Amino acid sequence: MNGYFGRYLYVDLSSGKIEEREIPDEWCSLYLGGYGIALRWMLENLAEGVDPWSEENCLIFAGGPLQGSGFPGSGRHAVVGISPKTGSASDSYAGGFFAHELGRSGYEGIVVRGKSERPVYLLLSEDGPQLLDATTLWGQEVLETERWLNDKHGKVSVSSIGPAGENLVKFACIMNDRSRSCGRPGFGAVMGDKKLKAVAIRGSVDKPFADPDRIKPYNKEFARWLMEDPASHSLGKYGSAGSVEALSELGILPTRNFTTGTFEGARAISGQRMAETILKRRETCTGCPVVCKRAVQTVYQGQEVSDAYGGPEYETVGALGSLCMVDDLEAIALANQKCNAYGLDTISAGVSVAFAMEASEKGVIEERVPWGDAQAMLELIDQMAFRKGLGGQLARGIDELAREWNVDFAVQIKGQEVPLHEPRGKVGLGISYATSPRGATHLEAFHDTMVGALKGPIEELGVREAKDRFDWERTPELCKVFEDVMSFTNSLVICANISWGKAAGAFYPFAKIRHGLSMMTGMELSADEMLKIGERNYALRKLIAARQGYTRRNDGLPPRLKEPLAEGNSAGRPIADEEIQRRIDQYYALRGFDDRGPTQGRLEQLGMEEVFPLLSRKGT
Repeated sequence: MNGYFGRYLYVDLSSGKIEEREIPDEWCSLYLGGYGIALRWMLENLAEGVDPWSEENCLIFAGGPLQGSGFPGSGRHAVVGISPKTGSASDSYAGGFFAHELGRSGYEGIVVRGKSERPVYLLLSEDGPQLLDATTLWGQEVLETERWLNDKHGKVSVSSIGPAGENLVKFACIMNDRSRSCGRPGFGAVMGDKKLKAVAIRGSVDKPFADPDRIKPYNKEFARWLMEDPASHSLGKYGSAGSVEALSELGILPTRNFTTGTFEGARAISGQRMAETILKRRETCTGCPVVCKRAVQTVYQGQEVSDAYGGPEYETVGALGSLCMVDDLEAIALANQKCNAYGLDTISAGVSVAFAMEASEKGVIEERVPWGDAQAMLELIDQMAFRKGLGGQLARGIDELAREWNVDFAVQIKGQEVPLHEPRGKVGLGISYATSPRGATHLEAFHDTMVGALKGPIEELGVREAKDRFDWERTPELCKVFEDVMSFTNSLVICANISWGKAAGAFYPFAKIRHGLSMMTGMELSADEMLKIGERNYALRKLIAARQGYTRRNDGLPPRLKEPLAEGNSAGRPIADEEIQRRIDQYYALRGFDDRGPTQGRLEQLGMEEVFPLLSRKGT
C-alpha cells in the first residue's frame, strides 16, 4: 500500500529473535498509523490485565505515513505500551530526527517484547537489524550513550535511556537525539526493565509513495504557508515558553503545587527572558521551518549547562519553575539538563518536587524542602534518578506516597502527574483530564482557550462561535471533536504546533495536511473521515484501558483541582464534582460509551466490529 512498508519489526529480547510481522492493509485504512496501528496491534496480541513489568508487555516505536517524507512536522514518532504509571495503554511522542530515520528503515515501527538477561541495544542500518551488547553503555548518561553509538556505527539517530530508566524510576523517559523526550508514561523504566539501553537507526529505504514527484515541492509550499503565520514566527523566536507571562496574566500558570495560577517570577523564567540571556541557538526537527527548539548555555553555581542537551520547553519551565516557586532560569536550565541526562520526565519530576515542598511545609516529612529552593530541587532530581533518600521515595510515584502519607495534595490522575495546564481556568480541559484513559494529558485534550478568541468559524470541526473558558455549555461536544482531531494528528504522526495547535487560528491546517497525505498514500480523506480515524484510535485506547481494569468510576479530578485557585484572573472558581460528573455523563453519551468504553453498536458505526470479539465485557 502506498505510503507504507506494511510491516513491523518484531524483537523478542528474551530469545534474541528478530523477525518481520505484516500489518493488514485494512489497519492502515481504518487507523492510519502512529499510535492507532500500534494500539490495534496491542489489542490483537496482548492479553487482558498485562503487568507493565512483565515480559509480555511491549514497547512499540511507531511511525505513520508521513515519516520519511520530509513533510513539515513529521519529525515526530510515538512510543506505545502498557504504562507503569497507569497500568494501562499509553503513548508518548518526541520530535527530532529519529522519526525520519524510522520512516526510512523499511518498517512502520518496532515492537519490542520480552526481557534480555544482559544490556543490549538494537541497531537498524543498511546491514539489517541487529541486537548488540550494551554492557559498556549501562550506567552511562544519554549524551555519552549517543556519542558512543555514533562513534561506533557512524551517523545514527538514537533513542536511549539514562540511569533513571536503568533504576526503574516510574517516570523515567526515553530520550531521542539527546534533548527530545518520550516522557510521561514511564517507558524509560520499561526499557530499563527489559535491559534495552538504546535503539539506533540509520534509514536507507525509500517508501513507496503514491505521487513521489510532487512531495518535495508540496513540502516547500506547505512550509512557506506555515511561516506566513505570525504565531509560527513567535514560536520560533521564543519557544513554547514564550507563553509563560500570558498564562500567568490569565491566572492559569500552575504555581505552588497548583494552589494558584499566577507567578510573580513569570517574566524571569519566560521564553522571552531565555532569548535575552542563555539561549545559544535554535534547533529544529526533520523538515520543519519553525525552529522552535531551544539550545541554551550557561553556568549555575559552578555547574556547566551545555547546549548539547537543548533547553527547557514550556512544560519544563512550568514544572521546575512556577510550580516549585523557582524563578531562577539558570537553575531551571540545569535541572532540565539533569533530567535529560538521567532520562527523567521533567513534568513528573517538577510535580513530584512541588509535592515534596508542600509535604515539607505541612510537616508531613522531616526533610526540609522550602518553596523556591533551587538547590533543594536539583538535589532531589539527583536523588530521584539514583533512587536515594527522599528522591528515591518520589521515584515510586506521588500517587503511592500520597496513600502512604495519607495526604490529598498529590496532583495526579490515574497515577499520572498532571501537566502544566490549569483546568480551573479551562473547564473543558477538566473533562479531558478526568476521562483520559492514559491519565492526565495535554496532547489529546480540549483547551478552551483555543476557541476563546476564535479567528473565524472552523467549519470542518463544526465550531462556529467562540466559547468562554469558564462556561460548561457545549463543552462535552467540543471536548470530543478536538480530542478526535488531536487523535488524528497522533495517528499521522505530526507535531501539535503545526496541526491542532493552529486549528482555531487564521491558518487552519488540516485540509492542507490531508492533501499532503494523499500524495503519499493515495487516500483522499474528507473532514468526516479524518475525525472518524481519530475517534477510532481514541476508542482503541479506551478499550485496552477497560481490559486493564478501568471503568467509568475511575474518571474524576484530584481534590486539589476541585479547590478554587487562590489568586489571579481565574481565582475563586472551584470545579464542583457534581458539575463535572454531569458533563462527563454527557460526554460519554456523545462518544457512545458505556462504563467500559465503546459499545458494540458504536464500534459497528465506526467500522470496528472486528475488535468486539477481542474484548472482555465483564461487569457491563
